[in-house]
Amino acid sequence: MKRLLIVWHSRTGTAQAMAAAAEEAARAEAGVDVRRLRAAEAEAAHLLDADGYLFAAPENLAALSGEMKEFLDRTYYPCLERLNGRPYAALIAAGSDGDGAARQLARICTGWRLKAVAEPYILNMRAQTPEAILAQKHPTEADLAPARERGAGLAAGLAMGVF
Repeated sequence: MKRLLIVWHSRTGTAQAMAAAAEEAARAEAGVDVRRLRAAEAEAAHLLDADGYLFAAPENLAALSGEMKEFLDRTYYPCLERLNGRPYAALIAAGSDGDGAARQLARICTGWRLKAVAEPYILNMRAQTPEAILAQKHPTEADLAPARERGAGLAAGLAMGVF
């Protein structure tokens, strides 16, 4: 059975909601084992044991959140040259544009020789004041639909052997 690993970090709820929506949709696909882990809990062994990946994180100060970056830093070299060709997709929670975090994650995944199978989904919650930035977010079902699509698509592709 193929395995999809979803690694996430969230401070205010958006990336967590996207990861949960993607997981729910992925679990509906037959023939795929889905595992969702917080970035702080995920290890190199989890990456090595999976056939595909979905990374969900917020953008903080035009870059990936520290906890997601720490996960990637911690697992990068133990996985280097061992994940080549595996598929991945990205979910980015943003307050403005999210492009910096998406580019940073894409560069890291390129180093691992992962294959992007979908455009990154950037959910812009438009939080611009300190209060709005720090507040818990509540994405709508419409906001979460693209995350569900990424989860279902990755799982279906793994199950069918497309990836």
